[in-house]
Amino acid sequence: MHNNLPQYPDFLLLMDHLKAYASPRAKLTQMIKSGEIIKVRRGLYVWPPPASWSLKTLANKIYGPSYISFEYALSCHQMIPERVEMITCASRAKNKSKTFTTPVGRFYYASIPASVFPYGIMRQEAADGHFLIATPEKALCDTLSKVSPPVTSLKGMSILLYENLRLDADALASLQVRDLEFLAPLYRDKTVALFMKFFRKEIGHA
Repeated sequence: MHNNLPQYPDFLLLMDHLKAYASPRAKLTQMIKSGEIIKVRRGLYVWPPPASWSLKTLANKIYGPSYISFEYALSCHQMIPERVEMITCASRAKNKSKTFTTPVGRFYYASIPASVFPYGIMRQEAADGHFLIATPEKALCDTLSKVSPPVTSLKGMSILLYENLRLDADALASLQVRDLEFLAPLYRDKTVALFMKFFRKEIGHA
């Protein structure tokens, strides 16, 4: 019954689609219980398999403005070896973090400074839609900006990058220094600033 509807319908669209029923709300509730449609969160739905949809696209829709970042983005860019199950995102909500546990997966959102939010974001295509994701440089800076307590030594930075995050050394060396030098000061963060010192010294961009 959803051939003419988008893959990510909202509540108002579904109410219009079900308006022929005596109670569109009751019909929607019935559809959710029977598995005809999946309620991701209030006002956001997807059709069940075999319909195709993307968790990455959903991540942008569940809470925004936001883009995929932190460990999930580092994994997508093959900068860390682990496959990250929870989709991690950066948002602009001041000093707030949110976790959404949905029938299709878990989504985590953490705030970053508004001054750096608009930069270092890529648009990529996915199943029936697109999504926003941090560039490798932005994903790493976002991640480092959330380290607590701040890292205070170059040795500590090396341990954080290579042992804690398990960052790939070749991936680190391939980062664009010009992008990092633009982004890093916008965080006004001690760990991010120290990373730039480490990067210039260790990667040879002094």
